[in-house]
Amino acid sequence: MTHNTPAREEARGLRQKARALARESKALESIEGAAHLAGKRHAEAARLQEQSRELQEQARLEDLTVWADSIVKQTKKGEKKYERWLAGWREGNMIRKVYLGSCKKMSQEEALQKARKMKAKALEARSTD
Repeated sequence: MTHNTPAREEARGLRQKARALARESKALESIEGAAHLAGKRHAEAARLQEQSRELQEQARLEDLTVWADSIVKQTKKGEKKYERWLAGWREGNMIRKVYLGSCKKMSQEEALQKARKMKAKALEARSTD
């Protein structure tokens, strides 16, 4: 399952525009004297497709979940409650869950940035395998 992220939505819009331009290019090819316009439309469609692929990669990095988790530990004096940041994302068929740090030491935005870096590194290592 993929989540809707801003980059993914923009990539979808670009793909739709690219498809429309490709259809328009094919129609122009059949018209005599419009080959130049057809070539321009085809080049623009190719550029939009490439831009869409780049946004899809960005969307893969954005598609993660960061949440605060509570841990309760038993001590001699009683229970001690700790808050920590966790992140999760999908790698193939597996869901990867990672510890990011203490809620006392970092904000949610900092945890999100750390998670994006960790996911980028994990995706990079996976692609080189």
